[in-house]
Amino acid sequence: MTKKKLAEEIIERLKKEYPDAGCTLDYDDAWKLLVSVRLAAQCTDARVNVVVEDLYAKYPDVDALAGAEAEEIEKIIRPCGLGKSKARDISACMKILKEQYGGNVPDDFDALLKLPGVGRKSANLIMGDVFGKPAIVTDTHCIRLVNRMGLVDGIKDPKKVEMALWKIIPPKEGSDFCHRLVYHGRDVCTARTKPYCGQCCLADICAKNGIEKGV
Repeated sequence: MTKKKLAEEIIERLKKEYPDAGCTLDYDDAWKLLVSVRLAAQCTDARVNVVVEDLYAKYPDVDALAGAEAEEIEKIIRPCGLGKSKARDISACMKILKEQYGGNVPDDFDALLKLPGVGRKSANLIMGDVFGKPAIVTDTHCIRLVNRMGLVDGIKDPKKVEMALWKIIPPKEGSDFCHRLVYHGRDVCTARTKPYCGQCCLADICAKNGIEKGV
């Protein structure tokens, strides 16, 4: 089976397994997703969702957050870790949105990459979830699972994984596929315990499972 055919089969099976999978960060505006995805670095989405409630209660819009001192932001977001650098990036990012984009988040990938604290993973998440454009989010779940499944061969660098997946994942499927990998990686193909291969909808086509069985 070619990698492209394998990808198509995996996509269809994960659709059936996780039909309603979506972004696990809570947001109701593009700028809030921008903030949350920065806070999510080395922090769980669940904790971010709790912390931002206090942040948005005090700073309810881009203008308010752009006017906040980084030190004040840091006091609120400290439970997410890396408070100083995250607060600095969020403050600078909101100022740019206010001054250059009228308080809106740009829908251009390269423009997003120029924002403080925004890398390819974050930019892809926003392009896919906010703007409905083709996107592949290579977070830790994605990188781990596509290597285990055999969609990529021992590639750990996020950008290289992304580029490899663009070749085999249909553009319209990329964003939802990556969200489903997060669910699957948390529930079944886990990192901190042995994967629950006996419960996996992909067990018969997974490269790692085949190797362990001596296939």
